[in-house]
Amino acid sequence: MRGAGSMRDAGSLKRGRPIERIVALLAAAALAAALSACHSSPPPYQNPDRHRKPEPEQAAIANMKMALEYMRINNLAQARDRIERALGEAPDNPNVQETAGLVYERLNDLPKAKHAFSAAARLGKNDPDILNSYAGFLCRTGKAAEGEKLFIQVAQNPVYRTPEVALLNAGVCLGSSGDVVDAERYFNRALTIKPNMPEALLQLGNLAYSRGDYKQALDDVQRYLAVNAPSAEILWLGFRTQRKLGDTPGAIAFGRRIQTEFPDSEQAQQLRAGVDR
Repeated sequence: MRGAGSMRDAGSLKRGRPIERIVALLAAAALAAALSACHSSPPPYQNPDRHRKPEPEQAAIANMKMALEYMRINNLAQARDRIERALGEAPDNPNVQETAGLVYERLNDLPKAKHAFSAAARLGKNDPDILNSYAGFLCRTGKAAEGEKLFIQVAQNPVYRTPEVALLNAGVCLGSSGDVVDAERYFNRALTIKPNMPEALLQLGNLAYSRGDYKQALDDVQRYLAVNAPSAEILWLGFRTQRKLGDTPGAIAFGRRIQTEFPDSEQAQQLRAGVDR
């Protein structure tokens, strides 16, 4: 199922806590990857022969796709119903177990989510995408050391096509536990593989801002914008950094870009509310 996915917006921005926000994005990345692999709007399962029942594996995949689609529209009751049907039909399918982990985590049933992700990792032990998903779950549930170890295993897998994503995730995982030194090391390793990686540049800028190195934070913002399309997050970092540096015109310029280019973003709402942290 897959691709590790670039981490996209998964909820509210936690002001002043950039690492925590990206931990939440790990969950969104797993769901986005699953949805991408299974198509954005899978149709309901149709039995091609009304006189013959579908094979259990086929039925399980159809129910799994429907569970993902119901998750996408936040109908969690139907998502749970569909994934539990899929588990009954093909409990040994690692993709079904992984999807069950995602569904149960969204339902905040962490024991069931843990069981499903563990089963997925056992059944799909040679699939780096499934291991990447399980590592993200470990990080989100406070097991940073285990998550880091698994992310590195994924990054070193020769068949994994985006090792920089696993390294970024390892940095996020450690940063969420307070280890910002090693987090920065992993972000730089990700940039060694993909020099223009936007999330790694953003995270380095956020770390620099958090430790009070505003000049370095601004350098990271400028480096990001020189090679990537702007995002509300990087412009917000630029706005706050210029405020700290005392460059009022520079801050106004970043603020104007947020309001013009991302008027519906949370950052634009914060600007309108007078929030600048």
